[in-house]
Amino acid sequence: RHNMVPELMADYRCETGEGPLWHPMERQVYWSDIPRGRIFRLNPFSRRHEQIYEGRIVGGYTIQSDGSLLLFMDRGSVAVWRDGKLEYLVNEMEGETDNRFNDVAADPAGRVFCGTMPTGTRPATLHRMDTAGSVTTVLEGVGLSNGIGFSPDQKQMYYTDSLARKIYIFDYDIDSGDITNQRVFVETPDDGSIPDGMTVDAEGCVWGARWDGSSLYRYNPDGEQVVQIQFPAKKVSSVIFGGVDLTDMYVTTAGGGNKAEEGPGAGGLFRLNVGIQGKPEFLSRVGLS
Repeated sequence: RHNMVPELMADYRCETGEGPLWHPMERQVYWSDIPRGRIFRLNPFSRRHEQIYEGRIVGGYTIQSDGSLLLFMDRGSVAVWRDGKLEYLVNEMEGETDNRFNDVAADPAGRVFCGTMPTGTRPATLHRMDTAGSVTTVLEGVGLSNGIGFSPDQKQMYYTDSLARKIYIFDYDIDSGDITNQRVFVETPDDGSIPDGMTVDAEGCVWGARWDGSSLYRYNPDGEQVVQIQFPAKKVSSVIFGGVDLTDMYVTTAGGGNKAEEGPGAGGLFRLNVGIQGKPEFLSRVGLS
């Protein structure tokens, strides 16, 4: 059942719909509305969906290996969300108390790469939280930290700096978590749009959402654009593979408060299936033995 045309699955008119993640134990898809501090989930089989969290801003989150959610919030706070309860692992991160996290992703070893927003006084940063909970700063002077993904052989990491309009590729070391040899994988056109969230499919191609570009793009491992899919929303923010065989793609959009200008689908969660399989996202193991 291939469907190249995005199908609207849920519309909470998200201001900044983001962070779609497939929960493999629950077989549900989660997504968030960052500025309004909301998290939702959808059962794709029954098509039932609900809001499960409302509270402090969650810039990004991962699914832990025990099924809980690890929330990266405002003020550099990190908390576990389990059974409707929050347990803080980091109350506030030094140097980030006037800021919030943005896109985050678990790595193959269960660490989490977690980026921040720029503030009025300084650029964005990329941190890495290891499974024991300690935090290392891995990149400074970033425009706006965004989508993160790993190559199928787990030897490269992709990383998006939205304001630079670049998706970078690094050599990645699974043993240390170190990223080295930064180079440009894709530079997006200077047309007012910026690259946002991303994921990597089983064939090693990169799927990137384009904020203010109304589209989702697929790039082959050489960085050549091979697919463009249009959405009825200007701000396409992120993408993830889900479903039983990981061929369903879930895509978030933003601008739900102004559909007249942002498009009829702005703020909605979409699904499509182009017959390409994703690879499972990694589960974080922070604070878990």
